[in-house]
Amino acid sequence: MTSRERVRKAIHHEQPDKVPFDLGSTTVTGIHALSYGRLKQALGIKEGAIRVYEPFQMLAEVEDSVRKALGIDTFGIQLPYTMFGFKNEDWKPWKMFDGTEVLVSRHFIFDVDRDGSILLYPQGDRSVPPSGIMPRTGFYFDNIIRQPSLNEERLNAKEWVEQTYSLYTEEDLKYLESLAEWAYRETEYSLVGILPEGSLGDIAVIPGPHIKSPKGVRDPQEWYVSFLTRKSYLQDIFGYQTELALKNLKGFQQAVGDRIDVLDVSESDFGTQRGPLLSPPLFRELFKPFFQKMNDWIHKNTPWKTFYHSCGSIAGLLDDFVDMGVDIINPVQYRAAGMDLYRLKDQYGSRMVFWGGAVDTQRILPLGSPEEVQAEVTKNLEAMSPKGGYVFASIHNVQPDVPIANLKSLIETFNAWRGHDP
Repeated sequence: MTSRERVRKAIHHEQPDKVPFDLGSTTVTGIHALSYGRLKQALGIKEGAIRVYEPFQMLAEVEDSVRKALGIDTFGIQLPYTMFGFKNEDWKPWKMFDGTEVLVSRHFIFDVDRDGSILLYPQGDRSVPPSGIMPRTGFYFDNIIRQPSLNEERLNAKEWVEQTYSLYTEEDLKYLESLAEWAYRETEYSLVGILPEGSLGDIAVIPGPHIKSPKGVRDPQEWYVSFLTRKSYLQDIFGYQTELALKNLKGFQQAVGDRIDVLDVSESDFGTQRGPLLSPPLFRELFKPFFQKMNDWIHKNTPWKTFYHSCGSIAGLLDDFVDMGVDIINPVQYRAAGMDLYRLKDQYGSRMVFWGGAVDTQRILPLGSPEEVQAEVTKNLEAMSPKGGYVFASIHNVQPDVPIANLKSLIETFNAWRGHDP
């Protein structure tokens, strides 16, 4: 069975020949550049370079040599733009704080602050204030909050959306078409598309790291306050954003056709460690109608399965996710309240695909022993793999502090389970 056939079986709730594996097809199933270097070391792969394709999270581009060595079954189809709004092209060398050598886009324009922090600029433009900061000895970029003064009477939802997202250009669509055509013809991977503008209320995007002079509500704290104090403003934003997403969906569908199997519609978070970030009634009022409209269009016009990411405890929202047409849930953060894997599989396994839940990336993978990693991976596979409907992936991205011994344990345990010989 090819990777494409394997994933298609799993996402249609059929038992594939072995559990599919995703690493790197999306910005929520990726791996930090530092851990990627250790992963290559564990695999004995010396050729190639570490390309940081998403500097916000310092995510590494997974090379084909690594895909083949691990038996990865997926490949991402997305535009070559970063969270900071610049294009990945003309790669140049850059050193991380620990001396790790990576490649970044030539538009990765930065300065070093007086305390040693790295400052990054929106769209690589030094003529405006920086929008991102990596603290000295840090691992990621944080948003710099550039909240303008708020005039409640002049808040403009349409302006907010037009600043934050844009209609795909002919160049964008040609790029997607070319990439999807090549990947479908030249590889056997299952293709996963990404629709950034589908992520309603993505808190990483709210501050506008790619916007030179952001307007409207841009402070995350103020944004969450708006759930109660500015409902109509948010609903107008989501309405305009959904209109744009539907236009881009049509262009995306015309560009890639049936070559992709999955579309990553949303990477917004709705859960905390203890429960949903907002009440189910408020979710139904603010978010559900707009997500449902996007999902309805996808299911009516394509064979794609809809992929939704949300960290944390979202057990209280899963019935709404099913109702609004979500096919796939990621990352399945099973240590959050109410997210027991056996219960989720029993209650939702016939209606939803679980994409993630491989191993706890907060505690076990970075801080546990190799034996604990082995036990956790085995237990989770036993819970999730029966009857299909499961794709193996870590809980969110593999973080930078994972020991090489634990990476080896993760790889070896999964390989033994699925009978893959690297």
